[in-house]
Amino acid sequence: MTAPKKPARHLQPSDLHAVVRLATDATHGVTGIVEGVHRSVLDTLGAPGGAAPGRTSGITGLVYRSIGAATQLVGQGLDAALVRLLPLLAADGDAPATPEREAVLAALNGVMGDRLAASGNPLATRMSLRWQGRPVDVQALPPLPGAGGRLLLTLHGLCMNELQWQARHEGRPVDHGQALAAALDATALNLRYNSGLHVSQNGHELSARLEQLVANWPCALEQISVLAHSMGGLVIRSAIETARHQGLKWPELVKHIVFLGTPHHGAPLERAGNWVDVVLGSTPYSTPFARLGQLRSAGITDLRYGLVLDSDWHGHDRFRRQPDRRTPVPLPHGVACFTLAATTAAQRSALADRLLGDGLVPLHSALGEHDEPARCLLFPQDRQFIAYRMSHLELLSRPEVTRQLLQWLPGIAAEPGAPPRVRLRHER
Repeated sequence: MTAPKKPARHLQPSDLHAVVRLATDATHGVTGIVEGVHRSVLDTLGAPGGAAPGRTSGITGLVYRSIGAATQLVGQGLDAALVRLLPLLAADGDAPATPEREAVLAALNGVMGDRLAASGNPLATRMSLRWQGRPVDVQALPPLPGAGGRLLLTLHGLCMNELQWQARHEGRPVDHGQALAAALDATALNLRYNSGLHVSQNGHELSARLEQLVANWPCALEQISVLAHSMGGLVIRSAIETARHQGLKWPELVKHIVFLGTPHHGAPLERAGNWVDVVLGSTPYSTPFARLGQLRSAGITDLRYGLVLDSDWHGHDRFRRQPDRRTPVPLPHGVACFTLAATTAAQRSALADRLLGDGLVPLHSALGEHDEPARCLLFPQDRQFIAYRMSHLELLSRPEVTRQLLQWLPGIAAEPGAPPRVRLRHER
């Protein structure tokens, strides 16, 4: 008899373990902020400082060290106890997670996923390629019924996961990836990744996984098509650049990449966050609070200018206000690249392009346009499309976007029975 399927749950036993670690880290962080403010006040009185900037000395310093040590001891004790308790809590097997839980974890990882990963927190998302909702082992692929020579890979954006490709518009389901896979007669794989890590870190890992996937695919792969939303577009560009430097083979199979609202040249909201860092750091009394702004992840700060290489961030203070010093990375050679950009405006204007865009990504950034010619991404005019009165997240749920994608990719016609394509206003 088949065992009854366990109901999905918002909370998992491992969450106890994860929350204890988060609470311990938060207590350390708050203690550090308070000590920093205390140190700033003492500086105005000429009192001697501690062994490091922002640290106090003497009895005051001893108090803060004691709080830190006690927090560490309590955290380690709870951590050890929960490690022994978890097998008992999960003795009957973990129930599947709900979509709501997955969405919360995706958002949490987008905001502080680099810290979760560095501390070994169980809430940190691990990269996985997923087929029909289940992760697949790229070194020992399970049977993939119907798998042929074509593959469609979808990549989500910041603070999101692959489930958010399954959208709805006016009560009807919309899934660009499934529509493209059906039209291409391709096997659809979704990528889930920790969007709080540096883009290039995810690029390295994705590149290695795709090389293994190609080597272990059940038949000879003919082509790989990629559909990427937002940050996902930067990740696939980083992965291809990594593979090019390492001499890997999988990029030779990539024939199409479609970018949906990708911030190729960054997003102003992260730059606004960077200004907050500057303002908070302008006085000794507010400097300790700048740590709150610096909780945002490496993935978010990469979006300041659209960083895709290790060299763009390694050895630099990512919270320091500085000009765009990226190494220009062109679109991959030999790949048909398309970009669909959105704007909430009714028509183009210099102000709307730079300030409005789709609400998160400026139009010129999504189109790969830049004031410096060396940084421009040269999308052919017939592979650029602008959707008006559309937001960043609506790019995932609007059926007219699906129709544009189906019209774009070579050899793909509209699905049988689909309504006539409604052309969005497009400026060439």
